[in-house]
Formats: sequence, structure tokens, C-alpha cells
Amino acid sequence: MTAASPVISCKNVWKLFGAQPEQYLKSLTGNPGFDEIRHAGYIAAVRDVSLDIAKGEMLVIMGLSGSGKSTFVRCLSRLIDITGGEVRVEGQNIGEMSEKELIELRRNKMGMVFQSFGLLPHRTVLDNVAFPLEMRGQDRHARRARAMEVIELVGLSGREDYFPRELSGGQQQRVGIARSLAIEPDIWFLDEPFSALDPLIRREMQDEFLRLQEMLGKTIVFITHDFDEALRLADRIAIMKDGVVEQCDTPDQIVLNPATAYVAKFTEEIEKSRVVHAGVLAREVNGHSLTGAPIGEKQTISELARLLVNDSRDFLPVANNAGSLIGAMSRQEALDVLLGEAS
Repeated sequence: MTAASPVISCKNVWKLFGAQPEQYLKSLTGNPGFDEIRHAGYIAAVRDVSLDIAKGEMLVIMGLSGSGKSTFVRCLSRLIDITGGEVRVEGQNIGEMSEKELIELRRNKMGMVFQSFGLLPHRTVLDNVAFPLEMRGQDRHARRARAMEVIELVGLSGREDYFPRELSGGQQQRVGIARSLAIEPDIWFLDEPFSALDPLIRREMQDEFLRLQEMLGKTIVFITHDFDEALRLADRIAIMKDGVVEQCDTPDQIVLNPATAYVAKFTEEIEKSRVVHAGVLAREVNGHSLTGAPIGEKQTISELARLLVNDSRDFLPVANNAGSLIGAMSRQEALDVLLGEAS
């Protein structure tokens, strides 16, 4: 996290489903488990979650079906009212907002994309993308001009007069993304937006998404069950199980230092060398003799494999994007990530 105030801040958030969830939550003592709560007649979709999301960050939330990830994201926009705790968006407690204030927040600050594209079949691409601006009351000329901007942004220029039935699945998804971008949201919620797409289109959409994020710098909460997708997209990954965030950290730290046995199991098939970057392994120079050209902090250990195997240096200099030295990486530590630690 940066020193700046978080865009979204969650403190001790609970979401229970059952007969009298608020009263039941007040009666809880200690740290009851998911099964204990279930035996009392309640489903703990979200259990005591606290985390902050920084401006411009892409937080990816992962977990198996039923882990609570979709419910949690809906709590962040108050599509679902929480049972306990608080959610603040840009410092405002959204649980205390009136319905009118909440509608304004969603219309002006938040974009949402879900698995089902939800396109209006009788409207063209242009009219689908302009629809939220129409609901906002924007005049026809201004909303169509804005719609054309985002249609071009997502690579659909020339298809603005097509109907949804005339588009591929990937193109329909782009329309959904364009529609959510039309209102210029500061915060973007995406719930498994690419899960229905075939692998080639999914990869293409990930590339497009990364391009858009680099251009626009939105604050994004992205749900996926695909770990490879999470590793490509995330600044941080939050892994959920039974309503609890087991660990929230950078992809490098998730695979290098899993916080729980569940996270370790979740990540055991991941090839660490594809995830871990040189900058993560860089340490203070501390008098080490550094020679030769530095390696980039963003290079993965996999990308450095040939160099690591053939190099004779004990420590390799690591530089940032500006070319400034940031530390030294132990060649042996990097080889352990690449090949596994010697038994």
C-alpha cells in the first residue's frame, strides 16, 4: 500500500445469510469457523475481512466456487448490504449512504462487468455502449461521441452499427467493457468477465485489458478462478476460502511465501520461476562485489534462466526501469527458485 488514503477500505466485513444475521453476529465470541456458523443455521459468505485497495491498483480475488469472492465484491459496491463491519469508498461509509447517494456513486464512480454480457439485443453496439449515459440524462450528441471514443478504445471501430447477434463472444465482451468504461469510472468491478470465452479469445481479452489499464490507470477489483490469469493481471492477489481472505499479497509473495496450508496447496502447481521477478530477490548490496551489466527488476527468473545457469557471479546487480541500481540478487537463490532447492 502507498501512503495515500485507500480508494476502498474494508474493516471487519461480515456477510451472513440466515434468519436474524445481525443478532447472531452480535452474539458471536472468539473466532467461529465456517462449519460452526453453518451448524447454527447461517451461511458465512464473508467472514471478518479487512483490506485496503489503493488508487490505480488491480486487486484480483481468487477462490473456489462458494469461497465468497463474488459476494465480497458485491459488498464493495453495496449491491449486497453487509451484516457487520464497514466499507468506505474514498473515505465515505457506503453503508450510511441514502439510496440516492448510492445511485449517484455507482453512476459516476463505478463500472461493473459480469460474466453475462447483458447486452440489449435490439440495440446496436453504439446504442448499447451509450445506454448508461442515456440513463444519466446526457444529451444524444454527447453520449454518442463518448460511446464512439470507448468503442475505438476497445478495438471495435467499424462495428458500432452491428447488433450483438452479429458479434463473436469476444467482441460482445468488449462491448460490455466499453459500456462500463463509457461513464469514465474511477473504480471498476469485474466478476469473471472472460470465463465464458475460449482460450485464444480469453488471452486476447487479457492483453486488451492490460493495455487499457496501462492507459487509464483505474482502480480495479477483478474476480477469476484462473490462477494464470491472476498472475498476468494482478498487482496483488487475495485468495479466499469459506468467506475468509487467507492471504492478500503480490503474486511473487503468494508463490514464494504462502501464508497458510490452503494457499500453498492452491499454488503448488504454479511454476515459481514464471512468477518471481528479479526485483523481489534483490537485497542491499552490503559490500558485495558487483560486476557486469545489471538485470532488470521486472525480468522473471524464467526469463533469466540461461543467464543464471551459465553465469559465474555469486551476486548479480539489479536495476530499475530508469537504469538505477536497486540491489543485488543472489544467483543461488534465483537458481533455487528456477530448479527447486537442493534436498
